Amino acid sequence: MSEDRIPTELWVTAHLRQCTTRGINHYVVHKGAPAAGTVMVKILMADKLCKLLNQSRDMDGNMGWMDMFDGEPADERKADEYITRSIKRDPDIWIIEIEDKAGNNPFEGKIF
Repeated sequence: MSEDRIPTELWVTAHLRQCTTRGINHYVVHKGAPAAGTVMVKILMADKLCKLLNQSRDMDGNMGWMDMFDGEPADERKADEYITRSIKRDPDIWIIEIEDKAGNNPFEGKIF
């Protein structure tokens, strides 16, 4: 079954424009496949801690985010190592960094 989905590059561009409008600092660390890459978000917090979220879908097809460290902030080095391994496995992945001291995810979708 083919499902019409917005290309990842367009999704990323639109959401990063919203971040810019809201004054949220962001960086595209790695550009993935323009049409169908998944998105990983590294949220930089205080004291070199961060959250790492991977775009995912639930059983009903709703987009959300899987917390790669089970809800606990991790040190940035650990997150970067995870990202490096992820890119080696899937070079089509998009890596976005967001700065938010509280660790809030600016993108829609629940965190599982």
